[in-house]
Amino acid sequence: MAENGALQLATTRKWRIPLLIFFKDARNVFKMDEIGVEILRIAVPAAMALAADPVASLIDTAFIGHLGAVEIAAVGVSIAIFNQASKVTILPLVNITTSFVAEEDTFQRNDQAAKNSAKTDAKKEVIEKGFVTINDNKDSDDCINLKKSKKGKRHIPSASTALICGGILGLLQAILLIFCAKPLLSIMGVKSDSPMITPARKYLTLRALGSPAVLLSLAMQGVFRGFKDTKTPLYATIIGDVTNVILDPIFIFICGLGVSGAAIAHVLSQYLMSLILLWRLMKEVDLLPPSGKDLQFGRFLKNGFLLLVRVIAATICVTLAASRAARLGPSPMAAFQVCLQVWMTSSLLADGLAVAAQAIIASAFADKDYQKATTTATRVLQMSFFLGVGLAVVVGVGLYLGDGIFSKDPSVVHIIAIGIPFVAGTQPINSIAFVFDGVNYGASDFSYSAYSMVLVAIASIGSIFVLFKAAGFVGIWVALTIFMALRTFAGVWSIRSCSVDYSIL
Repeated sequence: MAENGALQLATTRKWRIPLLIFFKDARNVFKMDEIGVEILRIAVPAAMALAADPVASLIDTAFIGHLGAVEIAAVGVSIAIFNQASKVTILPLVNITTSFVAEEDTFQRNDQAAKNSAKTDAKKEVIEKGFVTINDNKDSDDCINLKKSKKGKRHIPSASTALICGGILGLLQAILLIFCAKPLLSIMGVKSDSPMITPARKYLTLRALGSPAVLLSLAMQGVFRGFKDTKTPLYATIIGDVTNVILDPIFIFICGLGVSGAAIAHVLSQYLMSLILLWRLMKEVDLLPPSGKDLQFGRFLKNGFLLLVRVIAATICVTLAASRAARLGPSPMAAFQVCLQVWMTSSLLADGLAVAAQAIIASAFADKDYQKATTTATRVLQMSFFLGVGLAVVVGVGLYLGDGIFSKDPSVVHIIAIGIPFVAGTQPINSIAFVFDGVNYGASDFSYSAYSMVLVAIASIGSIFVLFKAAGFVGIWVALTIFMALRTFAGVWSIRSCSVDYSIL
C-alpha cells in the first residue's frame, strides 16, 4: 500500500501540465521534432478518417435536400436520433479501447525487448566462456525470435473484448431503433400528424439495420488507434464512403427510393467498411483468446460506465437542440441540420489531434515517460488553437458561398445564413475542447471527464430551454456556443488538478 502511495506521489509530480499551456514553448508548436512528427503521423490520417463519414453525411444531405425541405428535415431528425444512440453505445467503448490497447501493446513490446535483451546477454556470456561459437546473423535465438514476432500475431485481450462488446451493443441498438422509431421521433417533436413522420421513420428504421456494422467498425478503429495506426481506418473509411456516394444517386433518384435509398446506401457502405477492417485486424491480432479469463469485461464496464455518463450528458445537449429546431417547422429544422452537419464535420477534424494525444500519452504512461506525456499534451493543445482559427475562416467563407448546395429553398438558405456566425465562430473553442478530451483519456482520467461533463450539461440544458423560448433558432445556437465554451473551461480547469487513474501503472 505504501508502495502504491509512493508511486502515485511520484507520478503526480512528474505529470504536471503547465497552467499557461498555450504560451509555454509556443514557438515550437510547428516544430517537426520527434514529438511533432509522431503527432502528425497519427493525427492527419485520424482526422481524415473522422471527417470522412460526416462528409459522406453532408453529401447525403445535399442529395436529399433536392427532394424537398420536408425530406431533409425528416432525415435531420432521424440522423440526430441515430447519432445519439451510436454515441451512447460506442464512444465509451472506442475511447477505452484506444487507451487499453495502447497500454497492452506497449507492455508487450517492453516485455519482448527485455526477454530478447536477457537472451542476448546470456548468449554473450556463453560465447565469452568459449563453450560455443555462433553466427549472430543466422543462428541466434534473438534473430529467430525477432522474425517470429514480426510474422506472428499480437495477443491483445482488449481487442477481443472490444469486438464482443461492439457486436452485442450493435444488435441491441438495432432492435431499439427499429421497434421504438415512432416514440423516439415523437420525443424529438415529430408527431403522428407531422409531414416529416413517414420519411423520418423509413430512414431511421433502415439506418438501424447498419448498427452492428457501425459499432463493430468503430470498435476496430479504436484497436488500430491503440496501435498508433490511423492509416488503416482511413483507407477503410474512404472505400466505404466512396461506395456510399456512388450508391446515393442511384438509389435515391434512378431507383426512385428517395430517403429510403439514402439509408440503404449508407448501411451497405458501413458493412463494407467493417469487413475491410476485420480482414486487416485478423492479420495482426489473435482475436480468439486462450480462455475467457483473458477477456477484460470488468475493466471495460468500470471505465465504460464513467464515459457512458459523459457521452449521454454531451449528446443530450445536441439532441435537445435538434428537437427544439424540429418544433420550429421543416424549414428551420432543415437549416439547422445543414449547420449542424457542417459544425460537427469541421469540429471533428480536431479529433485527429485528440486521437494522437490519447494514443501517445497512454503509451507514455505505460513506459512511465511522464515528460513525453506532458510535452505531447502541451503541443497538441497549442496545435488545436491554430487549427480552430483556420477552421473558423474556412467554414465561414465556405458555408457563406456554398449554402445553395444543400437546398434551393430560399427560406432554408436564409436561415442557414443566420447560423453561419455561430458555426464558424465556435471552431476555436470546439477544437480545444475536443483535444482536452483526448489528453484526459490518454491519462485515463475518466472520472473527471464524466463528472465535469454532467455539470456542463446541466447548465447547457437550462440555457437551451431558456434561450430557445427567447430567441428561437438564434437562441439554440447561442446555447450550443455556451455548451462548447463550458466544455473548454472544464478542460482548462483539469490542468489545475491533473487527476490520473494510477491503476493503469
